Amino acid sequence: MDLNEIEILLVEDNSTDEELTIRSLKSNHLANRLYWVKDGAEAIDFLFSKGEYVSRDSSRHPKVILLDLRLPKIDGMEVLKTIKGDERTCHIPVVVLTSSQEDQDIAKSYELGVNSYISKPVEFDGFVKAVSNLGMYWLILNRIKD
Repeated sequence: MDLNEIEILLVEDNSTDEELTIRSLKSNHLANRLYWVKDGAEAIDFLFSKGEYVSRDSSRHPKVILLDLRLPKIDGMEVLKTIKGDERTCHIPVVVLTSSQEDQDIAKSYELGVNSYISKPVEFDGFVKAVSNLGMYWLILNRIKD
């Protein structure tokens, strides 16, 4: 597998969490083609080649989407619903990576088709380890339908 061909979409509005996530993935050589968007509207534009991403090849999908739930413009639940409700994107693995540990968020995420739900660890080392582990699993070990 050529890791240079793997795209990751990180949907995260918190610049500190974005920086930690990217640093964790890069330390394991898993962030060669990582795209970061700051809100739910931008995530949808990216995936469906709209707005500033109109020239992006919409047939090229990320191998995994790391999605925060608490996002400006369009929240993460609505982004998840859009991704899983469209035949062009429903097969893309989505990992919710959020600070929420609320049972209702977990339940609703799985009802909408999330592939994994991870609560962000508060401490730095735990956060880095969690992101590294999820990157290794979803990018190296997991097999998806192409």
